Amino acid sequence: MLCWAVLRAPAGKLLAPMLPDLLPMLRAEKALDITDGQAALLARMNAATIDRRLAGQRAKLLPHGRSHTKPGSLLKSQIPVRTWAQWDDATPGFVEIDLVGHDGSNSAGQFCFTLTVTDIATGWTVNRSVPNKAQKHVFAALQHVLAVLPFPVIGIDSNNGSEFINNELFEFCIQHRITFTRSRPGNKNDGAHVEQKNWSPVRELVGYLRYDTAAELELLNEIWELDRIFTSYLLPQQKLIAKVRHGGKVSKTHDRAATPHRRAAADPALARMPVIRMNACFKKIRPAALSRQILALTGRLETTATAKQPAPAKPAVNTQWNQYGSRRFSSEATTQRSRRY
Repeated sequence: MLCWAVLRAPAGKLLAPMLPDLLPMLRAEKALDITDGQAALLARMNAATIDRRLAGQRAKLLPHGRSHTKPGSLLKSQIPVRTWAQWDDATPGFVEIDLVGHDGSNSAGQFCFTLTVTDIATGWTVNRSVPNKAQKHVFAALQHVLAVLPFPVIGIDSNNGSEFINNELFEFCIQHRITFTRSRPGNKNDGAHVEQKNWSPVRELVGYLRYDTAAELELLNEIWELDRIFTSYLLPQQKLIAKVRHGGKVSKTHDRAATPHRRAAADPALARMPVIRMNACFKKIRPAALSRQILALTGRLETTATAKQPAPAKPAVNTQWNQYGSRRFSSEATTQRSRRY
């Protein structure tokens, strides 16, 4: 139960491969008091047994949120061109980026957004919150994320929002020889890897409350600084390796679950120094203590958000104006023919 709780209630297929690494770490920090024999039995537990033993402890899902993406027309014709390297999902360094809004089901006024950056090949994910989705804040957050990623970014793929489709990011990618692409309008599945991270870890950790103050923004970024270590080194993920359709049924095959750290370290294309730094960081992690720190911060964030005054509501729509009979136009606008200049 402790291993399952520390790793945020994963399915048996995700928990089982992590047990041989997690058990020694928990025992070393005195969070788990078991014998060597018990540890050996736990490490060999298969996914089906884990799911059966934990069937009554499944967490309930939260309601879905909403999208805040608005199209940006600037540079759209230029950004689809892959200028420096052909897109390669199998190589670490090609990332998808997206924003998650923390409006609390009330989009009036200013509120925080979280930038999510996900490496497609390894699943390595880093988050950074901003006070709003203004271009300057999003660009500064992206620069912070690129600085803390353990390997260099080769390509960036975004949606069509104006917070990404702008001269500043476009010129930055040209200067640093980063391939910059965008998804097709109306096709959210083009960014499927980062879209699924909107739920895990963003919504799983901070939920759907409204965050719109400086104190909440600071707490959000404290959470993300700890969570990028927890998620990348301790949470295993599965990748789809095959999909076959048999009539109306689709059969999917996934690989064995592995953490982003393990996937990156095993990639032959990655340089030696990033792997050494990742392995050194992994050895310093105390999973139970790190989990308690994150939960304490999320508890403070929830308390802060629920204790403040509610956000102002949007002004009511003037429905009378929308009725055809109430519209009034000048005689010049309705009788004179339009002129072309």
